This record gives sequence, C-alpha cells and structure tokens, in this order.
Amino acid sequence: MPDTHARLSASSAKRWMSCPPSVRLEEQFPDSGSEYAAEGTLAHSLAETILRYNNSEISKKAFSTRFNKIKADPMYNREMQDYIEDYTQRVWEIANEVKAACPDARVLFEQRLDVSEYVPDGFGTGDVVIVADDMVNIIDLKYGKGVGVSAKDNPQLRLYGLGAYLEHSMLYDIRRIQMTIIQPRLENISVEELTAEELLDWAEREVRPKAAQAYAGEGEFKVGDHCRFCKARVTCRVRAEYNLELTKLDFVDPALLTDEEIGEVLRRADELDHWVKDVTGFALAEALKGTKYEGWKLVEGTSRRRYTDQDAIAMRLTTEGWEEDEIYKPQELIGITEMTKLIGKKKFEELLSGLVIKPEGKPTLAPESDKRPELNRVAEAKQDFDNKMDE
Repeated sequence: MPDTHARLSASSAKRWMSCPPSVRLEEQFPDSGSEYAAEGTLAHSLAETILRYNNSEISKKAFSTRFNKIKADPMYNREMQDYIEDYTQRVWEIANEVKAACPDARVLFEQRLDVSEYVPDGFGTGDVVIVADDMVNIIDLKYGKGVGVSAKDNPQLRLYGLGAYLEHSMLYDIRRIQMTIIQPRLENISVEELTAEELLDWAEREVRPKAAQAYAGEGEFKVGDHCRFCKARVTCRVRAEYNLELTKLDFVDPALLTDEEIGEVLRRADELDHWVKDVTGFALAEALKGTKYEGWKLVEGTSRRRYTDQDAIAMRLTTEGWEEDEIYKPQELIGITEMTKLIGKKKFEELLSGLVIKPEGKPTLAPESDKRPELNRVAEAKQDFDNKMDE
C-alpha cells in the first residue's frame, strides 16, 4: 500500500534522492489523488485480503465481508480479480521456495518498515515481507500498466529492504536481501538481490546525505523522469528552464542540426511533452477559477452534434421509408481491453487466445535504456534483397 504521512517516504525516494529540495517545495501544494492511484489502492486491498485469508489470518466471514466491500467499488472488475490472483499465486510460489529451505520462514503482509536511522521520520510499507534464517525477501505489487518498473537500483525497494533488515536483523543472521517487483498487468517480474553489506553501504553513502538534504530543503534541483509525480512540477522554475533550453536550437531545419543535437532533442522531447501538458492543464484549471493570463482567454471548446433520442430518430426514419440496415452501423465487438474487463483475463485466454493476434509494431525511436531489442532495418532490407536475388 502507498506510504502515508511520511515526508520522506520510501515510495517517493527516487524523487527526493534525485532532487532533494523538491520535498520542501511540494509542501506548498495540496495532495491530489488520481484515478490510477485509487485503482492501485483497491488492487492492493484485494491482494492483502486474499493473502491474509490464504494464510489463515482472517476467517471466511471476515474475508467475505472485506471482499464484498471491494467488489462494490466501481473500479473493481473481473480483470482486476484475475490479475491479483496471478500476483498472489506468484507470492506463494516465492514463499514456498523459501519455506522449502527454511520451514520456519515468516510471511508478513503490509508491514511498516522503519528507516528513520538513515532517513528522518522515514518509513515505508512492505506489501509482503518474507523472513528466513539468512535472508529477507521484499515483494512489491505494482498494479500500473503504463511502464514496466525494474527492481534494479530501485530506491523504494532498497529502502523497504533496509527497513526489513533493520527490523529483523537482531533475531536473524540476515546476509542477503532480495527485492522483487511483480507487475501482473505487464507480466513483469523484476528482482534485485544485495548482500547486507552492499545495502548498508548504499544507505550510508547515498541515502543518509540525500535524506538530510531533503529534510532540510537543501541540495540541488535536478530535472528527470521523477518530476512527473512531483506536486511542484508545473510551476518549478528549474524544470521550465531545462525545457526552454531547446529554444537555443531555434528549431531550424532538422537537416542542419548535427546528429548530437538531434539526439539531444530526442532525449528531451518526452520530458518537454510532459511539461507542456502539465502547464497547459494547470493553466486551464486556474483559468476556470478566474485567473487571467495575458494574451489568453477562456472560450467554449469545439463540440460535436449528437442525437438526443436514438430510438425516436430510428422510428421517424423507418416510418419515412428508410431501411434499418441503411441507418444503423453494422454490429461490432467491443475492444480487447473492454472485453478482458468484461469476462476476465483467465476466461479471455481460455476462450479467445487463439483468435487474437498482435501485429508487428511500427518502428519508433526509444532511449537505449528501453528493454525492447534494437531493430536493424538496414540489415533486414539487405537480407530481403539478397534472398530475392537467390530465388
């Protein structure tokens, strides 16, 4: 579950470690939830309920009460149920692997993990914590499907691991910390394992100084993908200056730019696009509250005409002699995403997997850190040409 009431929470560690002064800057802005955050919270509640019931921590009656409350939420659907069942199944696979080597291993859910030894007032909440003789395993559910999240060098997961180590190292001789991210909607499972020495060294070198800076509102502002979840992202001057640096290129004919300059534009384009959308959305919201921006005014947007009563329209037209197949569109299936939500992921795969294809995607430019393999269309074209010559 998301960490709450911690200024330097584990869940926001990437942000405050990358840009320490942003923490104090964010305090000027109110919390604003999102539909995605609410969906993630519901998915976590469902996962916790199922796991606690599986582990005999709650009765069948208590499970039914909690489950029915979750099902009553408008965001619940069969697809969520299937994905969370996949997640909980994987959790038990990991737990059983640990228990095979250490029968006395403990499996804990929604554990508060204190890291205040390194981070002022810092803590996080571990979705699943498995403690064995010489190791601790952190499992974190990510319900989002926008971007795959890696456990490698992940500050949030490492802080969870650090908190679990500090909590249990007095009773257990913990030498290894394994951190696992499970992202069921992307079929993404990512793992990082560190020795206790490596984790403690990271905490001392990286976390302690950055946390002290962040808590004091000191340090250097830095722009990056961590900005997207910062409450100050719209009006942050450093972010604005970073994005406006592109204007130094004057947007001349791309053919006149060097390869290095084009690469720089590509590197910044995604962040620039997000920044423009953030500022535009903020300006509209403020204009609706009465704020005036020089050179701009609030106007009615473009709208399309629509029918008020389709049945009445159909009756009037058929009475006048038009046939139904002339005035109605042919019937079509709902989309794959909507169908999956309707019948559930498992039923979809059982009934329709052989009737769905995923065409080859159009080539697109992506940063080198992207997990997808690089295309070599020049080599492919040459191979196609050679094959045709051999025919």
